[in-house]
Amino acid sequence: MDTLTRLQAVIDQRRKADPGTSYVAHLTHRGLPVMVRKFGEEAVETCVAALAQEREDFIAEAADTIFHLMIVMAAKGVSLEEVMAELDRREGTSGLEEKASRSEG
Repeated sequence: MDTLTRLQAVIDQRRKADPGTSYVAHLTHRGLPVMVRKFGEEAVETCVAALAQEREDFIAEAADTIFHLMIVMAAKGVSLEEVMAELDRREGTSGLEEKASRSEG
């Protein structure tokens, strides 16, 4: 968790940097649709790596996906703590029950 907390702080700092010197600032400057598209690309690459059964490639792609998810989270004003709280809330609840509760309303 410490790594993700540090990463969140770096992303928050770099969002305000010069887009010419920071990848995070560059994505931020280009806007939410670009950030979301990049996150989606990384998620697909993670799925492909998982199916290819190359452990090292999957690990690298999973890290890229988490990184880009956290960039989108920052853009949406959602903290890591909020996501962790949601996971804590779901702990001990069947995944099937949790999914059904979201579709009821």
